[in-house]
Amino acid sequence: MDERDYMESNRALWDEWTGIHAKSAFYDLEGFKAGRLSLDRVAREGLGDVTGKRLLHLQCHFGMDTLSWARLGAEVTGVDFSEKAIALARALSAELSIPARFVCANIYDLPAALDGAFDIVFTSGGVLYWLPDLVRWAEIVAHYLRPGGTFFLADSHPLRHGLRGGRRRSAAGHRLSLFPRARAAQVRRAGVLR
Repeated sequence: MDERDYMESNRALWDEWTGIHAKSAFYDLEGFKAGRLSLDRVAREGLGDVTGKRLLHLQCHFGMDTLSWARLGAEVTGVDFSEKAIALARALSAELSIPARFVCANIYDLPAALDGAFDIVFTSGGVLYWLPDLVRWAEIVAHYLRPGGTFFLADSHPLRHGLRGGRRRSAAGHRLSLFPRARAAQVRRAGVLR
């Protein structure tokens, strides 16, 4: 499969997953609509006060983290290649009256769809292993980051979630576990996981 076919297949998958994720307890869209932030402690503490900063969120899915940054005072732009995800992100922005710009574009074609420089380029949770060319992706990050700006990447290997002994479920409700709970506890005690 060449890169273009891979990206199209991947985009179709994320179009399908958008509806599944929007209904899942994992994303808790209703809690988000009620005011919950979707950002984890690592991201919030890592970037600190974002008030008044221009933030570009690459691979934003349907924009909950992007909109969370806006709730914290950032001027946000979210980017994703899934038309369904971007449509939902725009709908959430309008419904919740949270100002945000959302751009639908293949990450590698983004310079043709978006101008400007940003104080912060942010990406998180499950983006790297979907990318066929990390060097080109890093060039996109550098293209948008203003001099002296901050690039923040919070990601983990998908294997990490399987090592939690069944405490984690996928958005579709599937249990993610490679080991029985007792084995996962043993791995944690050995210092491999926290």
